Amino acid sequence: MVTFKSQSEIETMAVGGKILAGVLEALRKEVEVGIATKDLDKLAHDLIIEAGARPAFLNYRPAGAKTAYPWTLCASLNDVVVHGQPSDYVLREGDIVSLDLGLVYQKWYLDAAITVGVGKILPEARKLMAVTEESLMAGIREAKIGRTLGDIGHAIQSIARKNHFSIAENLVGHGIGRELHEDPAVFNFGNRHDGEPLEEGMVIAIEPMVCAGLGAVRTLKDDSYATRDHSLSAHFEHTVAITRNGPKILTGQ
Repeated sequence: MVTFKSQSEIETMAVGGKILAGVLEALRKEVEVGIATKDLDKLAHDLIIEAGARPAFLNYRPAGAKTAYPWTLCASLNDVVVHGQPSDYVLREGDIVSLDLGLVYQKWYLDAAITVGVGKILPEARKLMAVTEESLMAGIREAKIGRTLGDIGHAIQSIARKNHFSIAENLVGHGIGRELHEDPAVFNFGNRHDGEPLEEGMVIAIEPMVCAGLGAVRTLKDDSYATRDHSLSAHFEHTVAITRNGPKILTGQ
């Protein structure tokens, strides 16, 4: 069941979202050849705590996962689509890394993601990242009262397909608020006017995951998801409120 948020609740979420955006920007600046992904995780954890929030992913056990997630940050490298775990792996020239991060501020959850290139990256990787971010913004533009979840998915899918990329299969966005994952599921594909109507007070995490290859995914031993054909994948995400004045990005700076 979808839960609706009041204007004051959305304003509180926006404060938490601004904190999250600031942490992600700090992480973006630290991405360089030679840094270990576990060091990015530590920075994310420390900055969230310093800001008076708490990590949303740490010890969270999503539906279907074998164990609780042991990190603050999801750091997904190259062909890993989402839920990649930080480690001793040191970033190398040409890698792309998706940084997916959530926090809890005054009992409200916020969720956002960016993908960052390491040093000089291939033109295909640069294009994939740009297209994925463009598809996110196209989806957000459809997040208006009277539109539908299908309108959001159609906008995202259209940008990906136009650029000869694929949507990662079976991986979706979600409602968010008092819980990290709430109704409704927010698909990255769809038909115009199909699906649940968007209403004032809905808050959703829109998160296109776009692949350079076919889009089929496999589950790895650590519960992360990677492309079956080992093609590159990129991920961008914002938490967005549906308001009478249009879509409000809560995780923007």
